[in-house]
Amino acid sequence: MSKVQRPPSAVRRSFRLALILAAGWALAGAGGGDNALPLPRFVSLHAPKANVRTGPGVRYPVDWVLVRKGMPVEIVAEFEHWRKIRDWQGTEGWVHQSMLSGSRTAVVMTEVRALRRSADAQAPVIARLEPGVIGRVLSCDGAWCRLDAAGFKGWIPRGEIWGVAADEKLD
Repeated sequence: MSKVQRPPSAVRRSFRLALILAAGWALAGAGGGDNALPLPRFVSLHAPKANVRTGPGVRYPVDWVLVRKGMPVEIVAEFEHWRKIRDWQGTEGWVHQSMLSGSRTAVVMTEVRALRRSADAQAPVIARLEPGVIGRVLSCDGAWCRLDAAGFKGWIPRGEIWGVAADEKLD
C-alpha cells in the first residue's frame, strides 16, 4: 500500500496564498472590487437595445432606451456592475455593464463631414459622412482620427466626431 506524503508546510502556505490571491483577482474581475480603468472613458453599446435607468439597478425605472448597437457612450461613474453613461447629446443614465463593449466607435456630429485619404485638410475626400454616422475608431493622433465607416477607411478631424477625448492617443 502506498503512502501519501503531505507537502512541506512552506508549500502548503504558498498554495493557500495563491488561492487567496486568485479569489481576490476573480472578485475584482467580476466587479467585486474597484475598477482600475480611468473615468471618464469611452466605450460603445454592445447590445442592439439597452434600457437606460435613473439609478444603478433594476429597481430604478427605465428613463430612456438606446437602440443603436455600436453607438459611442462615455462612462462617467461606476457602481458594482452598473455604469453611468453619457451619450453624444449629453443625456446621462445607468446601464448594466453587459450592455457595453470596449470597442471604440465615434459618431459624426452636426453636418456632413469629409473622410480623407490622409490626415491632411488638403487630402482627397474618399467619402462624405452624414451626421449620426458611426465609425469604428482605428487610431487617433493629434488633431486627426482614422475611422472605418461603412467600409471606407480614412481620416477625419477629431473635433468633427464624438467618442474620443481631446487629448487621447489611440493606436
